[in-house]
Amino acid sequence: MPLDGLFVHALAKELNQKLAGGRISKVHQPYENEIILTVRHNGQNYPLLLSAHPAYARAQITHIPYQNPQTPPNFAMFLRRNIEGARLVAVDQVANDRILVFTIKTHDDLGDDQVLKVILEMMGRHSNLFLVRASDQRILELIKHVPADQNRVRSLLPGATYTAPPKQDKVDPFQSDLSPLAPILLDQPQADWAKSIQSQFQGFSTLSAKVLADRLSQAKDALLVSKEWLAQFDQPQPTLYLGQKLTYAAFDWWPEQDKQSFDSLGDLLDAFFQGQAEADRVQQQAGSLIRLVKNELKKNESKASKLQQTLHDSENADSFKMKGDLLITYPHLVHKGMTSVAIENYYDDNKLLTIQLDPRYDGLQNANAYFRRYRKLRSAKDYVLEQLKATAAEIDYFNQINTQLAVASPKDVADIRLELVNQGYLKEKKKVKTKGKQTHKPKHVLSKPDHFTASDGTGIEVGKNNLQNDQLSLKKTNRHKIWLHVQNLPGSHVLIDSDHPSEATLIEAAKLAAYFSKARDSANVPVDYLPAGKLRKPNGAKPGYVIFEGQDTVYVTPDARLVQQLSQ
Repeated sequence: MPLDGLFVHALAKELNQKLAGGRISKVHQPYENEIILTVRHNGQNYPLLLSAHPAYARAQITHIPYQNPQTPPNFAMFLRRNIEGARLVAVDQVANDRILVFTIKTHDDLGDDQVLKVILEMMGRHSNLFLVRASDQRILELIKHVPADQNRVRSLLPGATYTAPPKQDKVDPFQSDLSPLAPILLDQPQADWAKSIQSQFQGFSTLSAKVLADRLSQAKDALLVSKEWLAQFDQPQPTLYLGQKLTYAAFDWWPEQDKQSFDSLGDLLDAFFQGQAEADRVQQQAGSLIRLVKNELKKNESKASKLQQTLHDSENADSFKMKGDLLITYPHLVHKGMTSVAIENYYDDNKLLTIQLDPRYDGLQNANAYFRRYRKLRSAKDYVLEQLKATAAEIDYFNQINTQLAVASPKDVADIRLELVNQGYLKEKKKVKTKGKQTHKPKHVLSKPDHFTASDGTGIEVGKNNLQNDQLSLKKTNRHKIWLHVQNLPGSHVLIDSDHPSEATLIEAAKLAAYFSKARDSANVPVDYLPAGKLRKPNGAKPGYVIFEGQDTVYVTPDARLVQQLSQ
């Protein structure tokens, strides 16, 4: 289901139960449109994600790791000054709409009690996140500043009075006796029920209205069934449906479909949004890297094509010598202005051979042009073969980087950027010199490989970029552990934390290797495995490149569900 008012109703209840009364200990803004408040309650830290993303707006307790920027954005700094250490009193939904209000008790600069509200509006591309002073509804700050010429309905700038989005003339189903349902069921054809439910009641998406309408069509007591159906949003059973396209619901309303259940709505949203939102975050952070990789691949593929043509010509170099010989033997047959000539080829039983000519030259000059081309191609062959090998290595390297960006999480992007800087493909941004005390740029700390746990408890590590891959594959302490990699394709290096893993663990690790590779969407993928001590890195090889022999091979099919299970 989409994140409609009904689902937000269930979310508000879950967040209230877990967070109300807790203290906001940390504020981070890892991504442009998203804030994470760490709320400590009953001795436990809850990372609360508040997202005003235009496509993935939501509020949830998340367990997906994130990496903060070195310099906090202004909005995060403002929130830290105003709500860090404050108490979260309540989480409320506004009229079954996609708006959540987080009421916070704190103190102002003079030490007096003050009530602030963090308001999250989850309205698609109009989503926004506000910090509002409760006493006068003044907007203290918001995550997206919207100029007056872009929104004439209300002012979305600091200092303005907060005004809620225009209210819809609909009934809140949780605050109603549902009596408006009666005329819908009595006076309208069944095919129109879903549309009418959506138009009459607040918070229904097209899908949720259709599900309720289908349920009512099979009910004897429609009002009772609708009340029971709505009551399930107060006792959710988070469900992820695993068809060709993932979808989710607050409770299981399609019992016949393949599905996965979760303990909380936050865990459900993590599972649903992890792939989509992470890919979008990577796209935002790595847009310049993605363009660089595409350009390098295009440039090298074009270069390889030209080199192949040159190699093909060099293999036919003798034909240019033969044409030169024929032209120098019969120069009188050629005059300036001619574009071709037919000459008896004494190398081939005097069969006529048509020779292309440069109309600017006579016969001897055209013969010399063919001889020059012959000599050039003969000497170029060795150079072309060397260049083809180097170009093929570049294509393999950038295909590897391209695959890593496709499966990367935001924390991996900085490592990939550093690698491309170190390899000379990307220039490091130079800081503008300022007067005063010079500050040293902090040394980049490599992100850690992703960690998974096999069904029998054995640890499995997956390198998500070449720097992580080198860490995993070439450490002396890992020499006896089992290393895996998809065969003959770009992919992650995978290391099992055991020198004698069980067959089940080996298969699970192989599935991870296949999933985090270019073969993610394939079936029956060959994965090589051997002790990491047998790996070798040639002198001068690029990061992530190793050679080996004596490997065994297992065939597996990547399984996204298994990846999720092993990561928990």
